[in-house]
Formats: sequence, C-alpha cells, structure tokens
Amino acid sequence: MSEVKNDVKKEASSLAPIPAKDRIMGWGSNTMLWLGGCISIGTLTMGSAQLEKGLNLIQLFAAVFIGSMILVIGIAMNDQFSYKTGAPYAVQLKSAFGTKGSIVPVMIRGLPGIVWYGFQTWLGGAALNNISIAFFGYDNIWLFFILFQVIQILLSIKGFQGAKWVGNIGGVVISIAMFYLLYICISQYGDTIGTKLLNKEGTWGMPFVAAIIAFFGNSTTVMLNAGDYSREMKAGYSATKRGASYFLAMVPATVLLGLIGAMASTATGIANPINAFAQMVDNKFVLVVTLGFIIFAQLSTNLASNVIPPAYAFMDAFKMKHKTAVILVGVLAVATCPWILTSDSSAAGLDVFVKIYTAFFGPIFAVLITDFFVLHKRHYTEEALKDLYNENGDHAGVNKAAILAIAVGAVIGLINVDISFFTATIPTGLIYYFGMKNMKSCARFRKGTTLEK
Repeated sequence: MSEVKNDVKKEASSLAPIPAKDRIMGWGSNTMLWLGGCISIGTLTMGSAQLEKGLNLIQLFAAVFIGSMILVIGIAMNDQFSYKTGAPYAVQLKSAFGTKGSIVPVMIRGLPGIVWYGFQTWLGGAALNNISIAFFGYDNIWLFFILFQVIQILLSIKGFQGAKWVGNIGGVVISIAMFYLLYICISQYGDTIGTKLLNKEGTWGMPFVAAIIAFFGNSTTVMLNAGDYSREMKAGYSATKRGASYFLAMVPATVLLGLIGAMASTATGIANPINAFAQMVDNKFVLVVTLGFIIFAQLSTNLASNVIPPAYAFMDAFKMKHKTAVILVGVLAVATCPWILTSDSSAAGLDVFVKIYTAFFGPIFAVLITDFFVLHKRHYTEEALKDLYNENGDHAGVNKAAILAIAVGAVIGLINVDISFFTATIPTGLIYYFGMKNMKSCARFRKGTTLEK
C-alpha cells in the first residue's frame, strides 16, 4: 500500500494509508487504549436509567453483557477494512457512499459526539465543583464547567497524542476507582440494593430488550469508526485476536459501570452519578480521589471519542482548520444544554436519545458491512484503494444506493426505537445490495465488486 500513500495528493497526511511498518500499536496497547476510551460516566447514567424499566440486578447484568458483546462483535467486523488497508473511517465511507456522499454519515457520526461531549464536560465540571466544596466550601459549578471546557479544548487542539496517553493511563486508574465504588455499594448499601434491585421480580420482556439496545447504542459511535484505531495496529493480528482485545477492554468495564450506576441510584435515589457518589462516600480524601478519577474518565473519553471525531467531520465537510473545528464543537456542546441532560428528570430522555441515534447508526453499519464483506469479499486491491482518494475517480460524487438505504433503514428503525438496530440493519443491507445491483447511477460504483459486469 506504500504506492497508494505516495499517490495521495488531495487528502491530509492523517488520512493516508498507514503502511504495516509504520504502525505502532501492539495487542496490549490496543487493549489499554480501548479500555481508557470506553470508561464513561455516561455508562453509569445508563445503568441508573434502566431502573424505571423495572429490571432487577440479574436482568441488568445480562442486558449490559449482551449489549456490550454485540458491540464488540460489530467492532471486530468493521475494523477489518482499515486493518487491511491502513486507511481511516473517513476513507472507508467513501467506498460505499462516494467522495461527496460520505459527508452524510460523517455528520451523523459527529452529532452524538457533540452531545456526549457536553454531557460529560458538565459531569467533569460537577466533579471539580464537589472537590472545591469539600476543600474550600466554594460552590460554583458554572465556573468549573467553563474551566473543564477550556482544558479539553486546549488539549484537543494538540490532536490525538495527548488523548492516547490520557486514555491509556486513565483506563487503569478509573477502573481501580470503580472497583472501590462497587465495594462501597455492596458493603454499605447491600441490604437496600438487595431489597430494591436484586430481589424484585423484574422483566425479561421488551424493557429487557430495550436495555440491551441502550447499552449497545451507548458506544455505537466507536463501532462505526473502529478503523481509526485498528489501522494503527501492527501486522499479524487475526480478527479473533483483535476481537479478544476489544472484549477484554470493553465488556468487563461496561458491565461494572452499568451495575454500579444502578446500585448507586438505588442506594441514594439520585440519578446523577456524581451527586450520588458525593452522598455515598463520607471520607473527604476518598471522595476527592474518587471525583478526581471521574474527572480523568471524562477527559479520556471526551478527547478520544467525543471532541476529535466531530471536529474532523467539520474539517472534512466544511474545510475548516483544526483549531476552528475544535472550538466549534465546544460551542455546540454548550448549546446542547448539558445541565438539563444530566438532571435527574432527563435520565430517561437520554436513554431515548441513545436509541434514536442508534436507529441511524445501524443502517450506516449495515451499508459498510455489506459493501466490504459481500460486494468486495473482504478484499481491496491497491488500485481500488487509490480510487477512494480520487475526487474524479469511480467513487466520485454520491452513491444514491447507499443514501437511499440508510434513509429507509432509519425510518424502519424509528418505528420502534427500542429495537431499532435489530429491525433496521438487515433491510438496509438488502436495499443497499439490490440498489447497487439495479440502479443505473451505481454503475461506476460496481467496479471492483462482485456486481461488476
């Protein structure tokens, strides 16, 4: 693929294929990176949101496990294009959607990142505020929200290097803190949790299925752009070995966070995990350390998953400078009103939001998988890869079959957002396949596929 890299003229160097000799991540570093990125206070909040659905602790455990396993399988499938070619997610999209059509799924990917960025920035500011209250008795959450916002923007302007370092270190540190919080929940509130959460009847019906979708949808953003990480992995790792890395990084942490969120809310009656922790831990030092870890978690997740992806989307779509795009993301994140999203009354609404954007992510995923596995048989020639970088090549413009497929798929998914991924994915893949096969406008997009005549 080195010749392809040399022939790239119009794309930024960060979008050029990474040759195997230049890749820097081994199996262990990949695992740590994903661990740092998946630890999110949002997952804690998702755990608390399931309480209104009537699930008991066992059902919640099963829902989180199944949801995160589906996510891992999706990541292990969708990382293959970039691992084989060295090209990023933005280029992968051009294979199915065209050089101009790829702007649509790029922007759809960016919106949830902005919302979660605002959400977690407010929680990070809340953690700083609680530290200030504990030490100095000073309460000003807006000041600390702005401060945390500024810190993140400054770090984001520097790019991915800082994000990777913060993610790797933060994953280990925050995991230790979460195990401690689990211990606090069980040791101090075990009776309450047992009565209200463990021993209740619960349900295995639609609320259980909805919980699976919620925890799956909570991280579907990274499923779509998994290639941005796999392209950095050294050669020699099979799909199974990479899948094991994703499993160890994401499933245990997601299960732990989801359960702790539900337990903390059950014990305190408070949906906001930051406020719940502040009430649960009566030792000032432990409280400060715990809140410090939470801040680290917000920082690592935001830098890796929520700030930079939408910034790159704006750069690609509107030809913005990196600094301008990062600042715009910060402004738009404030406009989402995260102080409302993190309120106790908004936990259920946030849950609905996750399921709604999952209705769009499922179709995009289906198109990418169909394109790579069915139409290209998991094989991309050097010539075909080079064409994705050519604004005047066979993939120039918009592939109407892909746009039509995700539009119909999203409508199907929105009919019942609780099961959107299950209902929309297969129809979307079929629409894309037959659209590619029969639509006249797709003739040039069929070159190099199983449909080429």
